[in-house]
Amino acid sequence: MPTRQNSSSGKPKSPRIQVVLPEDLCLRLAALADGESRTVSNMAKVLIQQGVQRYEQGGDRQVAPPAKEPQSSTEQLRSALESKQTRRLRGAPRRVRLQRPD
Repeated sequence: MPTRQNSSSGKPKSPRIQVVLPEDLCLRLAALADGESRTVSNMAKVLIQQGVQRYEQGGDRQVAPPAKEPQSSTEQLRSALESKQTRRLRGAPRRVRLQRPD
């Protein structure tokens, strides 16, 4: 049963649940979260939402391994930048002259 807490302003917070995960699954979840710059809790929420939606839409009621999803735009950008050759800067850095106010 989810628990519900109140914030300091008195508004009710979203329901909270506790889940016990095997260590290897927890590490995989943490790696996914890190890859998408999310918290582990937020990544778990997103994956649960996707799983429930897929379960409700499809007639397939068996738990199947998730299909490989296309890379996020962040991952695509990171891959593109990492595959590029680094370029050296031309010439020495220029000095910046600071002028004193009159």
